Parts: sequence; structure tokens; C-alpha cells
Amino acid sequence: MNEYRTLPPDLPVPEDDGAAAHLPGTRMPGLELRATGGGTVRLDALGAGRTVIYVYPLTARPGTDPPDGWDAIPGARGCTPEACGFRDHYQDLRAAGADEVYGLSSQDTDYQREAVERLHLPFQMLSDPAHDLARAVGLPTFEAGGRTLYKRLTLVIRDGAVEHAFYPVFPPDEHAERVLTWLRGQRA
Repeated sequence: MNEYRTLPPDLPVPEDDGAAAHLPGTRMPGLELRATGGGTVRLDALGAGRTVIYVYPLTARPGTDPPDGWDAIPGARGCTPEACGFRDHYQDLRAAGADEVYGLSSQDTDYQREAVERLHLPFQMLSDPAHDLARAVGLPTFEAGGRTLYKRLTLVIRDGAVEHAFYPVFPPDEHAERVLTWLRGQRA
């Protein structure tokens, strides 16, 4: 059963509500987030090159149900297909100028580690269960199933600041290609 890897054709499209318009130019805070590789990643110390951080609501494990009404929330569904897109384009993203790629959600590191292993992701996931990054730089969130979750967006960070923010992201299964096209355009 691979229904979590595909997207229904009738998903609602998220609209740009302006919640990420302030992000370009924003300095990354001195937050250390746990990573699936066992250590931590300090966001204000990512280096001088470009780092891509795609932020997503949550990945569901096979056999578990998402929150009620998940498919009706614009932009909620598609975390696994998005992760697989970044996996499949990882080497291309690196060749196009991304020094590193990370996924980030509010799920705990052990939960994320299962997804990294199951999906064979070549990059680490960062865990922010307290939504510290949302508070520090104003990332958009939403409520579902009694939980606060990140809205889907992608940050390109360069020299410690947000160079570009992709928001809203749709469709998520094609998003890594969009990031790759943007990176290639910056090198031209």
C-alpha cells in the first residue's frame, strides 16, 4: 500500500497568504535543532554557502492515519512525496549549489529517523517540536488534530540569512524540481 506516496488529484491548493513575505533577508537565529544523524545543527552556523531547508507539517508512517480532515487542509498532504523528491534530486541540488539539504518538522527525532530510514533519504531531518524557529523568525503554522504544525515552505539560506523563501508549496511532489530550477538560475 503506497497511497501515502501519491497525491489525490483533488487536493486543495494553498493560497499565498503573505505569511512568508517577510522572510528574505531574515538572519537565522542561534537555535540548535536535533538531527536524525545523532547530533544537532545550529542554524546560524550553517556556513557561507547555500543550505536548503524544506519545512513540512508531518510524515505519516504506513498504516497510521493522518489527522481528521487532512486532505481538506490546503497544503497539508504530500510530505512523503516531497521528501522523496528531495531524495531523488539530492545530488542535482548539491551540484547546483546547495551545500546541504535538510527537512524540518515539529515531529520528534526518533519519528523522523524512521522516515529517513524507510525512505532512504540521503540527508538529515531536523526536529523542532517546540516550534522555536516559528517563534524566532515568524514561520507560518496551522492547527490539525489538536497539534500545531508547520505550514509547508522551503528556505534557501546563504551567509546566515534567508536568501529565498518558497511559499506556498504546491504540488509538493514537484517542489524539489522547482528548488533545483531556482538554484540553477542563480548560477547562470
